[in-house]
Amino acid sequence: MPYEILLATNNAKKLTELRRIVAENPAARELGITVRSLADFPAYAEPAETQTTFEGNALIKARAGVAATGLATMADDSGLAVDILNGMPGVRSARWSGPNATDESNNALLLKQLHDVPDDARTAQFVSAVALVLPDGREFVRHGVMPGRLLTELRGDNGFGYDPMFVADATLARGEQLSNGELGAEQKDAISHRGIAVRAVVDVLVKSIGRREEGNEE
Repeated sequence: MPYEILLATNNAKKLTELRRIVAENPAARELGITVRSLADFPAYAEPAETQTTFEGNALIKARAGVAATGLATMADDSGLAVDILNGMPGVRSARWSGPNATDESNNALLLKQLHDVPDDARTAQFVSAVALVLPDGREFVRHGVMPGRLLTELRGDNGFGYDPMFVADATLARGEQLSNGELGAEQKDAISHRGIAVRAVVDVLVKSIGRREEGNEE
C-alpha cells in the first residue's frame, strides 16, 4: 500500500528539489512512498517560523503539517551562514533584505555587504535541518552542511536562493569553479546540505515503514 508523506513547503523550487531527492531512494520507490505538497491542502495555514535555529523552525513546520493533515510530514529549514558576518543571514536567509525579500534582492544586499571582503575571507556554509514528524508523535531531525566560498558576482540560472554566488568546497576539490547556480540538479543534490539531510531522513522513514509493515504481518 502506498505511504503518503507531506513536504511542508510553499517554495516551488525547494519542493521540486526535495521530491527529486526522495525519489532517488530505491527503498522509498519500492515502498510506494508518495509525496504530497501543501498545494493539496489549501486550508492549511503555514505557521510562523519563530525559532532561532534551523532545527526549531523545521520542527514547527513538520508538527503543523501532521496536525493539519494527519500525514507524516517532512520539513526543511535552511540558510546561508557567512563566517565574516558571524553566521548571518542564518535563519533570516529568506528574508535578509526585508519582509518582501526575493532571491534577487537578497543576493544584491549580500553582495553589497561583502563588496570589500577579500576572497580568502569569503567563506560560508549552507546549513540545513530536515525534520520528520510521524502521526504517532515520533520526531526525527537530521542535519546537512555544505561549506564553500562566496563569489563577487552572480553566476548561473540553476537552483535558487544564494546558489548563484556560492561555490562549494566539493566543487573546488574537483578543480572546478562552478557556482551552485551553474551545477546541474543531480550534481548539486549529490553534495548539497539539503541533499545530505533529506537522504538521512528518508532512510529513517523507510526503516520506520518497514518496521510497521513487519509488525502488521505478525
